[in-house]
Amino acid sequence: MDREALQERYGIIGESTAIKQVIDKIMQISKTDITVLLQGESGVGKDVTARAIHSLSKRNRNNLVIVNCGAIPEGIIESELFGHEKGSFTGAHEARKGYFEKADGGTIFLDEIGDTPKNIQVKLLRVLESGEFFRVGSSKMFTADVRVIAATNQDLWELVQDGKFREDLYYRLDTVKIKLPPLRDRQDDIIPIFRKFVTEFSSKYDSVFQGFSDEAKDLLISYRWPGNIRELRNVAEQLVVLEKSQFIDKDRLQKYLKGRQHLGSTDNLPVLSRKEFTDDEDDDFESGSGTDMGIIYRALLEMQGDISDLKKMLAKFVYSSFSDKELKALPSAVPRDIDPNDISGHIYRDSSDKDSLGISTPAEPQEDEDHDIIQDFFSDKEIPSIEEAEKFLIEQALKRFEGNRRKASDALGVSERTLYRKLDQYDLQ
Repeated sequence: MDREALQERYGIIGESTAIKQVIDKIMQISKTDITVLLQGESGVGKDVTARAIHSLSKRNRNNLVIVNCGAIPEGIIESELFGHEKGSFTGAHEARKGYFEKADGGTIFLDEIGDTPKNIQVKLLRVLESGEFFRVGSSKMFTADVRVIAATNQDLWELVQDGKFREDLYYRLDTVKIKLPPLRDRQDDIIPIFRKFVTEFSSKYDSVFQGFSDEAKDLLISYRWPGNIRELRNVAEQLVVLEKSQFIDKDRLQKYLKGRQHLGSTDNLPVLSRKEFTDDEDDDFESGSGTDMGIIYRALLEMQGDISDLKKMLAKFVYSSFSDKELKALPSAVPRDIDPNDISGHIYRDSSDKDSLGISTPAEPQEDEDHDIIQDFFSDKEIPSIEEAEKFLIEQALKRFEGNRRKASDALGVSERTLYRKLDQYDLQ
């Protein structure tokens, strides 16, 4: 089965590079029994991916058992997963098979695996490694031949660092990881997916969808979609049912793009790609005119937090080569007679570094090579993105400290846990 046939069979729509990579990995691992970890935000289609993997596997004639670990109360999750014997607890009127027994010969999909209690994680590790488990209230060992697919919308390694998830179980689950991209990173796929949903709901509710304007189309693409495909599906259904036979314009569509409305949230703001900023728009931006001003302003607000973190990281990294005494001697403001566009820096060691006229002289950088590298990187014609700058600083910190992550995280002004997460995000070794 080729990629196009697989997408058509399981309703996975999209031509973006990100979704093609997901499909290719599904085809690559489906015929094996290897454990798979699906990672992605809520609503990106982890359950659809699990079904596709099972259906393409040699186990497809047996059960696919879907378990939402986060929805099962802690007091009964062991019984649900591994079963129980009659009389093992109040209300256990008869013996009962657990999900692993029901999935014997097939596949078990453990959704929201990060919410599993730690006492259950030990037993999950045992059944993953040997297929052995005990029912609640029984001393008899049971076995199950099960292929495990796990899914999470959390950072499992961060949970490991916080002591909430077992490290040995993490490595056992993280054999093959498939990262499912959020919808905002698949902008080219939004309209085709939306049209599919509209067609389905129009048929289901015997309704006619009259289409939408170009402005509404642009809004669909630029919206952040915090709920991902699940939210897009809900919006399509609402439009078909509540706006029956109505042509959808931007204002009409806006009513259904709610996002998360808590204070400070930017999830309902549009996403702008860098290609949207062209030289032709520079004049409009400077004069305050143009229809994109509102969108650009919102995007700048959204970037504010990331830029603040990046500035702290950059400052911490640049100044890490200076002693505490030298840092205390830094001036609180740049003198007026110094060109603010001169990025070579006017860093003063202490008050003793003055010439005979009492004028402070710049200190020699202790790390000339690092200084030149950073200056060259940020002096390129094209301004780097937040992600590019962050990746660059992490690489330079690791290089300076010869791979010592603790020292690198201290120099960058972030926790070691955050650094590990960034290394995984940018696929850095």
